[in-house]
Amino acid sequence: MKPIKVGLLGLGTVGTGVVRIIQNHQEDLVMQTGSPIEITKILVKNAGKSRNIDVSSAQLTEDAWDIINDGEIDVIVEVMGGIEPTKTYILEALARGKHIVTANKDLMALHGQEIMAHAARKNCDVFYEASVAGGIPIIRTIREGFASDRITKIMGIVNGTTNYILTKMCQEGADYPEVLKEAQALGYAEADPTSDVEGLDAARKMAILATLGFNVEVALDDVSVQGISSISSDDITYSQRLGYELKLLGIAERDNDSISVTVQPTLIKKGHPLASVNGVFNAVYVYGEAVGETMFYGPGAGELPTATSVVADLVAVSKNTNLGVNGRRVTAPYKQKKLKTDEEVAYKNFILLHVSDEPGVLANIAQVFSQHQVSLQSVLQQPNPNNPDAEIIIITHEANQASMKKVLNEFTTLDDVRRVVSVYRVED
Repeated sequence: MKPIKVGLLGLGTVGTGVVRIIQNHQEDLVMQTGSPIEITKILVKNAGKSRNIDVSSAQLTEDAWDIINDGEIDVIVEVMGGIEPTKTYILEALARGKHIVTANKDLMALHGQEIMAHAARKNCDVFYEASVAGGIPIIRTIREGFASDRITKIMGIVNGTTNYILTKMCQEGADYPEVLKEAQALGYAEADPTSDVEGLDAARKMAILATLGFNVEVALDDVSVQGISSISSDDITYSQRLGYELKLLGIAERDNDSISVTVQPTLIKKGHPLASVNGVFNAVYVYGEAVGETMFYGPGAGELPTATSVVADLVAVSKNTNLGVNGRRVTAPYKQKKLKTDEEVAYKNFILLHVSDEPGVLANIAQVFSQHQVSLQSVLQQPNPNNPDAEIIIITHEANQASMKKVLNEFTTLDDVRRVVSVYRVED
């Protein structure tokens, strides 16, 4: 059988893992696909650099166009990251009839539909399993495993950096700045951690998952985002005292034809499977009308876990090539997008207030909630020797966000409320 020839854009951590797997698992890959998979050219920044992987100098190039214009290359694997010039390379490769495997979540979240449209016109495959949750095959599962079901909710931990930070804060009582420095020293967080800690990385992944799960074109701007940089050790302590763990969760929900997609710190009951997902691991919970609740758990990053997803996509392209069915699995979102309004988005809320330590304050606060039809599930007044004001921790019953915004706005006008310290979503 004719070999499947691959051009690899990037030889960093993931690219190196792709080369290792293809070299070490060649016999298994041939048995699965019916064809050898050969990496013929690799784009690198410095071809003369020494590497801990067995590649020949003849395979290396510093010019991406050597790969894009090579008529013998069937598939381009993109693991270089970024938006440009990556997008240009991929569109030009598709124009030449080459199939694409990418791990680029930023590109697929922002320009995925444009890329898929180009692929459909050229009968090319575009696979991007590694763009979300590393080694967890969540994209293939949503696209194929739930094909006969109707997904109503996708909820998960899709960023390992923030999960590592929150795990350390929960288990060791450490403060956020301290744990962030440790995460950077270990290589879990970038020198500029903004994308991770402010929830942008998770938002891109949730846009991809929601688009697939709901068959609606979800843009990054459609995702409501709140990061973890303002979370304090007090937030962690009170969450745990109330029987919750604090996680950065991506949550995409569909009710009838209306959807909402958010990324935000969320209190989740300790008995829930997501509450025990710690460190840099990822997990995605998917709710289907027929199957009910399912969860997918595994490493969210790393050389071999992510490379495994890339090579799995390569196997899919190879099988399609041998069957002559490339490009037939490209399905554009076909449902009209209707985002939920604040009146339609409802969930429980955790609120930490610093208030005057005087009689009648709690009654005044309760009256504000009552005026805006928000009922309370629990109220705890907690003494804090480091704070002369009283600390009140409230968990509401499910309340729509229009009402909650009115409550929080009114708190800013009350003399009794010194400060609204924290407001987080609660998932039981």
